[in-house]
Amino acid sequence: MAMNGYEKAAIFLSSVGEDVAAQILKDLPPQDIGKISSYMAKSRKKDNVKMESLLTEIMDKVKGGEISIGGEDYVKKLLTKGLGGDDAEKILEMVSKESPLESLKWVNPRTLSSFLVSEHPQTIALILCLMESEQAAEVMSALPEHVRGDVAMRVAATERIPDSALEEIEAVLKGQLDMGKGRGGGKSFQGTKVIAEILNQCERSTEQSILEKIEGQNEALAESIRELMLVFDDLEKIDDRGIQLILKELSSEDLSLALKTAADGLKQKIFKNMSQRAVQILKEEMETRGPVKVSDVEAAQQNIVRVARKLDEEGKIVIAGRGGEELVV
Repeated sequence: MAMNGYEKAAIFLSSVGEDVAAQILKDLPPQDIGKISSYMAKSRKKDNVKMESLLTEIMDKVKGGEISIGGEDYVKKLLTKGLGGDDAEKILEMVSKESPLESLKWVNPRTLSSFLVSEHPQTIALILCLMESEQAAEVMSALPEHVRGDVAMRVAATERIPDSALEEIEAVLKGQLDMGKGRGGGKSFQGTKVIAEILNQCERSTEQSILEKIEGQNEALAESIRELMLVFDDLEKIDDRGIQLILKELSSEDLSLALKTAADGLKQKIFKNMSQRAVQILKEEMETRGPVKVSDVEAAQQNIVRVARKLDEEGKIVIAGRGGEELVV
């Protein structure tokens, strides 16, 4: 017996996973959701014959050109169906005005690095400043090693990108990637923070190599970047064993000061890795200390961060999320 459209939709949605299916269903009319859900509830968990038949039908239609995927004409038809002609035209006009800088997010990082390598390091640095740190880290990692240090130094030194530089960058992107034209206003940056966020997403070997090159030219700058790469709140990402190793190297004075403004989650993380007696003493010390200077709290937190960073560099602790990695439990 041939399947009707609702049954086909039910089988297809059953194959794409709960999250995707939920996103599709929420935009359908209530009556369609009801009918499709009814078929989904009645279907067997593993109806491979129907699934194979449906997927074969879809592939045949794609190959035969009955189903077109993407393209301006496809988008225009889709928007016209859902919004009407006038609104569809307005949205298409907005999309067509997307600048080369905005279009960077769609470019494969390795493709981007392959053409950026022929550009001046200052141009590369400014482009990385304009990208999301995760994508910028991939581009940085794909650059030749002898280029990375120079580029990282220039990123760290960036405080503002003038309009003229943005226009020049867009011209480079337009010529290399054949993107549309666009303009942007001047942008302000804290370069050390930008490069710190990029390096946080890089593999450890890449991160260390770049920092060593920066340190060779400007030791103070390298230290500023290191301080921004790991902040006090990041300690919550360290596992219990790591927290215990850090605590062994801390003074009670630094700990009581640092926890004055700490988030509750981090406080609980610290407390659960101490003995009950030690927690009681620490809490009493925090209460009896009274008001303290913000600068003293920040100094104590930075002392703890230095300890954590030293243990991290020695490979004794692992900070979840650095270099795009998660902890394996």
